[in-house]
Amino acid sequence: MMSKLYPLAALAPAAALAACATPGDPGSAPGTCDADAASGFVGQKATGRVGTQIVEATGARELRWGPPGAAFTMDFRPDRVNVMYDEAMTITDVTCG
Repeated sequence: MMSKLYPLAALAPAAALAACATPGDPGSAPGTCDADAASGFVGQKATGRVGTQIVEATGARELRWGPPGAAFTMDFRPDRVNVMYDEAMTITDVTCG
């Protein structure tokens, strides 16, 4: 009985990896941020609505606002988009991590 189950158990890691891939982008995990997709938001006012649009455009799962002079942790999160803005609430940069 055990010998019949072993081949199926060997397929489990491959099935788990396949579940992480998104159609059209092999090897990319769902929620992975693409900052290039949000480059058009630089120069716009930093608002909640624009933040939501940036998350949707980048495919990120989490948004981190970067006010002027703020300190950030250095932990890298491929599913997070960072939106930096200046004193006038104008978006100056959009990055992932």
